[in-house]
Amino acid sequence: MADINANYLNLRSSYLFSEIAARVAAHAAKNPDQKIIRLGIGDVTQPLVPSVIKALQDAVNEQSTAAGFKGYGPEQGYDFLREAIVKDSYPGLGIGADEIFVSDGAKCDVGNFQELFATGCKVAITDPVYPVYADANVMAGRGGAPDGSGRFAGMIYLPCTAENGFVPELPKEKPDLIYLCYPNNPTGTVLTRDQLKVWVDYARKNDAIIFYDSAYECFIREPGIPHSIYEVDGAREVAVEFRSYSKTAGFTGLRCGYAVVPKTVTGKAPDGSRVALNTLWNRRQTTKYNGCPYIVQRAAEAVHSAQGKKEVTAVVEGYLANSKLIKNAFEKMGLTVVGGTNAPYVWVKVPMNSWDFFTLLLEKAGVVGTPGAGFGPSGQEYFRLTGFGSPENTREAIERLRSLKL
Repeated sequence: MADINANYLNLRSSYLFSEIAARVAAHAAKNPDQKIIRLGIGDVTQPLVPSVIKALQDAVNEQSTAAGFKGYGPEQGYDFLREAIVKDSYPGLGIGADEIFVSDGAKCDVGNFQELFATGCKVAITDPVYPVYADANVMAGRGGAPDGSGRFAGMIYLPCTAENGFVPELPKEKPDLIYLCYPNNPTGTVLTRDQLKVWVDYARKNDAIIFYDSAYECFIREPGIPHSIYEVDGAREVAVEFRSYSKTAGFTGLRCGYAVVPKTVTGKAPDGSRVALNTLWNRRQTTKYNGCPYIVQRAAEAVHSAQGKKEVTAVVEGYLANSKLIKNAFEKMGLTVVGGTNAPYVWVKVPMNSWDFFTLLLEKAGVVGTPGAGFGPSGQEYFRLTGFGSPENTREAIERLRSLKL
């Protein structure tokens, strides 16, 4: 008999967004005439911009000729995209094209990168947190069993609450791996350069590795907020950064992202020697991954062009406008709200259990959001909504919410 990986039994019964989808589907089946407005999952709604469409079409046409056909590509990504990323996103930060690894999305990368580390490594995550960080490590055996509070006994939690301004405090127990996401999913908050430097300095002092998820950096509008962790001195020694085209350019269906793995970031081998993570990740990818499709990488390249940047920025501004409308609406209802300024997420403190609030909004207003409890115990009294709806649906959702007289 084949024994299963028992670590999977420690996971919650279903992934957060799968649970939400199931509840919404059940409600829709009972209420077929109700228009449901989805402001929960972070999927985009606006079409791909013209520059991206043209690049896709041109790449498809290339594939129709013997001279232009591309089969298996480099697992690390084509040079044209890796070089465009360095030039456009990391100028002057000392990042080389051979430190960029193109993939099919940041979710995959942040979930898979932990494979490079021993099962015994201690993991620190914020609370609330994007569920993939915790679940991937539980699958690998680092999480331990659920402790009954919504946490896993083997992990280190860094509460992000109103009391600490949603800025995680340094842990009392020393972690080996630290997950940070800024702009933050789910709270929509950011770290200043000085606040981020505290974590870089801590990682350097304690020989820890930071997994820095900056999938939402394109939404940063506040001056002085770092767009990359590599803007902080010393980060190239201790941090791996993950980015995505999903929210930047609407690639949730196309699938493209990348990890930045500086050659100066190392881990410790059993004999005490230092090993470059860049080398290990390259080995992992060449074994388990066949590369992002050529046509998708050409589309991603177009995002970095002058016209492409102009077009995707306009779309991002639209999503931010939606977020600000949602934030202002809840504030006028007398509720406490963060986020919505440098991120597409609005984090609202609600007057009841967050799953009860989810049910209330769905049944009474036909609006779908995300219960904060799904991101961790510190999110129990909060609710996340996104600015990724259309402007029309966002305004309609706000009117429905106002009718609830929260």
